Amino acid sequence: MGQHFLPGNPPVSVTLRRSARARRISLRVSGLDGQVTLTVPRGVSEAEALGFARTKADWLRGHLAARPEAVMVGPGVALPIEGVVRRIEPCAGRQVVPGDGVLWVPGPEEVMARRLEAWLRARARDRLAVASDHYAGLLGRRFSRLSLRDTRSRWGSCSSKGALSYSWRLILAPPEVLDYVAAHEVAHLAEMNHSPAFWALVARLRPGYQAPRGWLRREGAGLHRYRFD
Repeated sequence: MGQHFLPGNPPVSVTLRRSARARRISLRVSGLDGQVTLTVPRGVSEAEALGFARTKADWLRGHLAARPEAVMVGPGVALPIEGVVRRIEPCAGRQVVPGDGVLWVPGPEEVMARRLEAWLRARARDRLAVASDHYAGLLGRRFSRLSLRDTRSRWGSCSSKGALSYSWRLILAPPEVLDYVAAHEVAHLAEMNHSPAFWALVARLRPGYQAPRGWLRREGAGLHRYRFD
C-alpha cells in the first residue's frame, strides 16, 4: 500500500492497495472524503496499475470536482442541525443556545468551532443513546457500550462484542436518518451480516427505513464538508 500522485492540473492523490482477492485493477472514489483508492490484484505490477489510473485521470478529476467544497464553521455560516439549517452567531454567556433559525455560540471566534463541535457531539450521544436503547429493547438484546467518532468510511458499526460506534455527524442529518442508523447497527446485535434476514430485521425494527437510507446515500457525503478545525 502506498501513496502516489497522478500528474496534471490538479494532481490527483491515489492510494495503492494490493489485494489477493481482487480479480482486476479497480479505482474507487470515496463519497465521504474523496479519497481515491487503486486496488491491485496479485501479479500486477505497480507501473501497470498506475498506468491504468492515468487513463482514468480525467474521470477522477470530474468526480473530485463535483464534491461539495469544505465549509469552515464560524460566525455567519449556515449549519444543519437535526436537519434544520441555522445560522451561527456569537453570543455572551457559556452555553450554546439554538434559536429560531439561529444558533448562538459563546466565546471568542477562535474557539467557537471547537465549542460548537463539543455541543454537537454531546447532543449526538444523547440522541443515539436513546435510539439505541429503544431498538435494543425491541430486539431483546443489550449492547456493551456506545462510542462516537468522526468516521469517514461508515456511519456506524457494531462489533462482535456488542459495542456500537457512530459518526457524531449524524446529528446534522434529519432525525429519521440518525434513527435509521441506530436501528441498522442494533440489528447487527442479532445478525452480523447484511443478509436478507438482516434487512428483514431492520424493516421490523424500523419500518420505512428505505427513505432515510436513501437520504444518507444521496446527501450523507455533504455532512463531511463542515470543518471544525
